[in-house]
Amino acid sequence: QVQLVESGGGFAQAGGSLRLSCTASGTTSERIAMAWFRQVPGMDREFVAAISWRIGDRYYQSYADSVKGRFTISRDNAGNTVYLQMIGLKPEDTAAYYCAAGSYSLSHLGHEYDYWGQGTQVTVSS
Repeated sequence: QVQLVESGGGFAQAGGSLRLSCTASGTTSERIAMAWFRQVPGMDREFVAAISWRIGDRYYQSYADSVKGRFTISRDNAGNTVYLQMIGLKPEDTAAYYCAAGSYSLSHLGHEYDYWGQGTQVTVSS
């Protein structure tokens, strides 16, 4: 069983930045893909970014069009912690952000992830 714990949410002004972290525990598998999704109350969960497991000497990333160029997903060397660096924040980025893990690398589909964190709130004021 994989446990995911997010941190780093909070408040920011438009144009500001925040960094989210998600640490995974409870797995020894190296083939764990991770991703960030976000959700606003009353709306569907939305894909934000995904990162593969290590392939050779690098990780591969995929982004939603709405965050491309502003958000960066990365993993630490051990692969157990994934980060979401957010710059140029907009009020429409306000949401609860969820970390997810699973075996489908770079999937944009929430149902293809097996494990989810509890979520961390990001609020961006205009």
